[in-house]
Amino acid sequence: MHDGAARDLVHRLKYGDRTDLAPMMAHWMIRAGGQELLRADAILPVPLHRWRLFSRQYNQSAELGRALAGLSDKPFLPGVLTRVKRTQKQVGLTEKARADNVRGAFKVAENRRDQVFGRHLVLVDDVYTTGATVSAATRALKRAGAVEVTVLTFAMALVTPI
Repeated sequence: MHDGAARDLVHRLKYGDRTDLAPMMAHWMIRAGGQELLRADAILPVPLHRWRLFSRQYNQSAELGRALAGLSDKPFLPGVLTRVKRTQKQVGLTEKARADNVRGAFKVAENRRDQVFGRHLVLVDDVYTTGATVSAATRALKRAGAVEVTVLTFAMALVTPI
């Protein structure tokens, strides 16, 4: 759950430049999703829009995905899925507003569709809140021909209706 120590770890990774935490967090993710990782053909992160990546300097989901790929000996495919729409931050948005915010935000790079087509993929994100982000990303991967997309996150937020 995205609470207490888990919330603190996510915030340190995401906002505190503590990319050194990703390997430890990835170990915990493997304990939760090890069977899915065994079946996967590749691992890819939920991408940030290029402007958010520029301001943050790294993608926390990519740091987790890179660590997972190294630990599971699976190919890591950053850049296959891109965020083509500059979205506002999801924090504070209602479930419907979150879904609207990320609708059409993701696309598989044309020259990398072969890395998605017919594959079982693990999509990595730091926190699952309403599922809006990973649902939009999964739709883009499925449209590009992914057979199966499994979502693996470090934490799951408790969502209270607004």
